[in-house]
Amino acid sequence: MSLEVRGLHAGYGRLPVLHGIDLDAADGELVAVIGANGAGKTTLLRALSGLLTATAGTVRLGDADVTGLGPERLARAGLAHVPENRLVFPSLSVDDNLVLGGYTRRRGPAAERSRARDRALALFPRLEPRMRQAAGTLSGGEQQMLAIARGLMAQPRVLVLDEPSVGLAPRLVGEIFSALGRLRDGGLTLVVVEQNARAAFAVADRAYVMDRGRVVLEGEPATLMSDPRVTAGFLGGGFAAEVPAPGPAAPRPSAPGDGGRR
Repeated sequence: MSLEVRGLHAGYGRLPVLHGIDLDAADGELVAVIGANGAGKTTLLRALSGLLTATAGTVRLGDADVTGLGPERLARAGLAHVPENRLVFPSLSVDDNLVLGGYTRRRGPAAERSRARDRALALFPRLEPRMRQAAGTLSGGEQQMLAIARGLMAQPRVLVLDEPSVGLAPRLVGEIFSALGRLRDGGLTLVVVEQNARAAFAVADRAYVMDRGRVVLEGEPATLMSDPRVTAGFLGGGFAAEVPAPGPAAPRPSAPGDGGRR
């Protein structure tokens, strides 16, 4: 299922955050959204999944206009949201977390829910021997796997994920993004918000760069990774609208640990 966003505006009370976002994810495509802290990435996902009401613009899933629908109706329509910091139910078992993930499909055939569970556990086999274990006792990487598996229990056609690599060791980051790549290869449409551009670009088909609530660049990952404006944006100080030409007189961005001079 495709996702189409046009002219999306959203914010918190009188504070506008998103300023006319356009974004597309084709059926079976993995799209990365990168940007520094405060760029509006999390707000974008919250607006897409109905956790935040858009003030203008449209969101379409396939042929359906889903603008303004709440989270449960969007989940039924085929969009699932895996939030930042995992947010598993720590006192509940792994199994119970998965059951809750399939809540919007509870009236559907039991066989479909069983197949969704089997697919999630095949994707993350570490979870299967821990089904009776409290989710809060899992490692950070296992909790992230559980959060994604719980999202898959809703049997989505579009899965949006917020910072799936945050707080994880590099080896686990590789496992998570490898799993996302397999989901894409299986036909699922994914939108992945990330600060770890290299990890996201390794599996993404296309990417968007956000800054201060706007999309400022889009394209294929290889092209964006070679763009000096992307490099400037991730060295601090926000996205550079213009980058000085190379040469001895060009100012060099501050490196981390230089005392905060930017």
